[in-house]
Amino acid sequence: MVARHDQATDPVLLEGLLQARRGTAFFARKLNELPDAELDGDSLLPGWTRRHVVAHVGYNARAIARLVEWAATGVETPMYPSVEVRNHEIDFGSTLSPIALRNLFDHSAVHLNVEWRDLPAANWHHKVKTVQGRTVPAEETVWMRTREVWVHAVDLDNGATFKDIPAPVLERLLKDITGAWHARGTDAGLLITVDGTGLSFGDTAAPSPTVVSGSLAAIAQWAAGRGTDGTTAKRDGEAATPAPPAPAWI
Repeated sequence: MVARHDQATDPVLLEGLLQARRGTAFFARKLNELPDAELDGDSLLPGWTRRHVVAHVGYNARAIARLVEWAATGVETPMYPSVEVRNHEIDFGSTLSPIALRNLFDHSAVHLNVEWRDLPAANWHHKVKTVQGRTVPAEETVWMRTREVWVHAVDLDNGATFKDIPAPVLERLLKDITGAWHARGTDAGLLITVDGTGLSFGDTAAPSPTVVSGSLAAIAQWAAGRGTDGTTAKRDGEAATPAPPAPAWI
């Protein structure tokens, strides 16, 4: 049998697909390391067990696959009928048996990968709509999934950290998060800098900002609301202190 390859030709898109697939494999590894009994344990997300995280990531793959099908066929297939349906689906999924929960993740990931693989190159530019109502080209589905699998692998609280996430993914994640802050105006007076790089985010025009700094991994973890370890905050003329909690992301 001859292996089938992606029909996409754009090198940036192909690199994005690689990061999404690597993230999926990383999530799978952290999930497979967990014994069934530990699926009942708490995740890093308040109110969610590890079961909720796995169910969310599984159903997210199905939802994103619906968008890729939309781009392939032109027939509108939303991610979810409503946010309420999405939330109910996650709650239901969290009650599945361990083997069913693991199968949900595995099968949904394979399905999404096949949808991506078979999408003609020209169709990646077809417009689809996210659950938040944003109209985006189908190629955005790759980033949507990349973000989910890498961040939620950490949320499983099974040894993964933001240091395991590739730098390009962390940088784009920071752009996403700080962009959301800017759209809401919650970044006023807040400048984020990454140690050892020229990267800066947030309110870069503030005359006397509070500067939050740290390594790329530490800053991404802080911005995503997953802890303040390794970050400091400082204003002109003042000593550095531990960074305060970041503004809400989602």
